[in-house]
Amino acid sequence: MTMLGTFLKPMHREGIKFVSFFTIVTALLFLLSNIFGWIGVGLTVWCYYFFRDPKRTTPTREGLIVSPADGVVSLIEKAVPPAELGMPEHALTRVSVFMNVFNCHVNRAPIAGNIRAIAYRPGKFFNASLDKASVDNERNSLCIEMSDGRQIAVVQIAGLVARRIVCFVEKDRGLQTGERFGLIRFGSRLDVYLPDGVEPLVAIGQTMVAGETVLADLQSGEPVREGRTG
Repeated sequence: MTMLGTFLKPMHREGIKFVSFFTIVTALLFLLSNIFGWIGVGLTVWCYYFFRDPKRTTPTREGLIVSPADGVVSLIEKAVPPAELGMPEHALTRVSVFMNVFNCHVNRAPIAGNIRAIAYRPGKFFNASLDKASVDNERNSLCIEMSDGRQIAVVQIAGLVARRIVCFVEKDRGLQTGERFGLIRFGSRLDVYLPDGVEPLVAIGQTMVAGETVLADLQSGEPVREGRTG
């Protein structure tokens, strides 16, 4: 990778109109004051980086579940998947990845499979790091069925600042592990509901990279991991 490539990342098409708007506003601010103009430059650069869409190297071994989002593991607990997906109503292990406004917000499929259900539900805009965000906030849920018939739910949850969930895929189409399926604008969270008997291979506070960090392994019998911050 070149030095330029280290700083300049591809931008997702969803960001074009936002960066264009920030650029126009910045030009107008320079007419008022250089100080305001340079503040606008900073905000434009931030907007560009928010919508960055870097390439990722996804592990291809069958059975690996990868993180659907950049961010930090904020919760690991038992919970029932969203009712609107029509999945069995019993608690599964839920891993929540919280994205702040500086994380890349392009979401990637945690595992390969067919999309059996997509369900959007409007809601509130609590801080996405809170537990009640999974129940009360605006969300878009996907049920992915793997080749062995087992299912995984992945849920996009809007946060305190986010006001728009974008989903690029449709019901009944196939997904590859690490494939882009959506994004959430300006701060949010992704929940993954693991199949019965599958334990996460991550710990609360761990930094995740979408499409790369292994979140769980369908073939592993390892117990729940614990972490230490230091």
